[in-house]
Amino acid sequence: MYFDTHAHLDQEEFDADRDQVIARAQAAGVADIIAMGVTADSSAACVKLAQQYDGLHAAVGIQPNYVHEAAVGDWDTIVQLTSEPGVVALGETGLDRYWDFAPFDVQQDYFDRHIRFSQETNLPFIVHMRECEEDILKMLREAAARAPLQGVMHSFTGSEEMAAECVELGMHISFAGMVTFKKSDELRVVSAAVPLDRLLIETDAPYLSPEPMRKVRRNEPAHVVHTCACLAEVRKLPVEELATATTANAKRLFQV
Repeated sequence: MYFDTHAHLDQEEFDADRDQVIARAQAAGVADIIAMGVTADSSAACVKLAQQYDGLHAAVGIQPNYVHEAAVGDWDTIVQLTSEPGVVALGETGLDRYWDFAPFDVQQDYFDRHIRFSQETNLPFIVHMRECEEDILKMLREAAARAPLQGVMHSFTGSEEMAAECVELGMHISFAGMVTFKKSDELRVVSAAVPLDRLLIETDAPYLSPEPMRKVRRNEPAHVVHTCACLAEVRKLPVEELATATTANAKRLFQV
């Protein structure tokens, strides 16, 4: 069985056939999926989906590229949503220097809120990172000095050194479709070095379709099996063993 730890199932790309998408995932052996919030409204929608479908869970948070749009009271909504059935994580949160949407200090403020609330509640947090490795590490180091960390470096594309430090700080490392791309030799080397008990898989659906589904415009949770197969090949493990390990890691981290 597989566990897709990151999918944006509330988005409009799935409005026409969400039931079928989830059915295809289950038929492929994807027993668990985390629907990932990016705003207060998106998070509320993910919670509703988690309460509607078996095997679907929710993460609630405000993604860094949306923090500048957050209204007064949106963070309070996130806090309130964490008490809803089906919520297993905070996020996605993090930092992004690639898209110049939100002021960086506002991103840092919200990232800090998510981390501190994670440390208060023991809900793991999901980290988005783009072109800001050192910024992320600095905040994680400072947070780890306060209290233990538990969370996920989502759709990881960083260096082997960064992955190793994140693991040391208490984080899990999750790989999405990019690890399967032909040009991603260095990322596959990184994936092979992550301790098996800290490894996770995801789709980031509807984005980042893995090979051999890359020509498919919309990614979906059923495709996580291809990312798992790639990681198994890199690590010279049977696919079943890699699937079992990553699923066990996710169930332990998210307490499902």
